[in-house]
Amino acid sequence: MNLTFKLGDIEINRLGYGAMQLTGQGVFGEVEDRENAKKVLQAAVANGVNFIDTAEAYGPKFNELLIADALHPYPSGLLIATKGGFDRTGPNKWVPNGHPEKIKADIEGSLERLNVKQLDLWQLHRIDPNVDVKKTLAPVIEAVKAGKIKQVGLSEVGVNEIKQVQDLLPIASVQNMYNLGDRKWEDVLDYTAEKGLAFIPWFPLASGPTKLEDKIKAIAAAHQATTAQIALAWLLQRSDNILLIPGTKSIVHLEENLKAADINLSAAEFETLSRQ
Repeated sequence: MNLTFKLGDIEINRLGYGAMQLTGQGVFGEVEDRENAKKVLQAAVANGVNFIDTAEAYGPKFNELLIADALHPYPSGLLIATKGGFDRTGPNKWVPNGHPEKIKADIEGSLERLNVKQLDLWQLHRIDPNVDVKKTLAPVIEAVKAGKIKQVGLSEVGVNEIKQVQDLLPIASVQNMYNLGDRKWEDVLDYTAEKGLAFIPWFPLASGPTKLEDKIKAIAAAHQATTAQIALAWLLQRSDNILLIPGTKSIVHLEENLKAADINLSAAEFETLSRQ
């Protein structure tokens, strides 16, 4: 099993960190303990994480500012992925907005908040069903040409939508919900693997149906591991193009999650978990 993946010219450690939890309740507002949040980010990088996932919508804006505050000047080889295309009207409220003016503002804002001249990976957080995707992506294509975006990704998309966007510009990654218990996007994972694109599962630690619980616990006990570590280990073995971004506000949990890379599930264990 390969524990790295090349995204552009950067070799990514496949166990990364998702910063969404470092915000207020409902992914809205400033994180409660900012100093602790900065320490978590710093600990992630100190432990070998070189892929951090954030978004304009986390906070909104607070999360990107926090990352810059904690980690800038960024160490060489650290890839920070961000996203745009959501309006946040309140806690747990997410409204897709694919209007070109919004997308352009999100890109410019992310550059400023992260304090960079180029975004390593900018992802369209959602395709807005009310806006032609060509219009949505026009400012993205412009930003790529201007050197403001290095690579582009998509989130929560089907194979046909990926192909539609690929006709307009190159795609480096897809970020869809995927975990042991929810494999709705199996065909997208297989498509990205076939095409050499990164697949970034969000909500990777959902353990899934109750019928899986006993299996996970038994395998965790055999490896002297936590159920979360087994869920992450399964994802790492599921496909070499999967980049994991588990999030946490705890350094202890962060270090626990990263140890999932040391777990090698047997073929029988992998098959047992793969059967839902």
